[in-house]
Amino acid sequence: MIDPVTADPKHYSVEFENDKVRVLRVNYGPGEKSVMHSHPDTVAVFLSDATAKFTYPDGKSEDADVKAGEAAWFPPHDHLPESKHDPVHAILVELK
Repeated sequence: MIDPVTADPKHYSVEFENDKVRVLRVNYGPGEKSVMHSHPDTVAVFLSDATAKFTYPDGKSEDADVKAGEAAWFPPHDHLPESKHDPVHAILVELK
């Protein structure tokens, strides 16, 4: 597992952590790209409207349009996220 905070501290920071959860703050500027990294079961709460691109280890990718205030659950995964046009601001709650 590749920790996003260790692999990409420019875009990910820890807001809170205990033995049950880790809460990350995510901030990408327009057109900024991360590196391939991993997340466990995760709930994301988007703080801004944005379009992002997610590339997966097998080379496949998908675009996602998100709205401020929207929440989503994701199973464990590896991905390389990228902001398409707008800044991306989110809170991730990673379950341990």
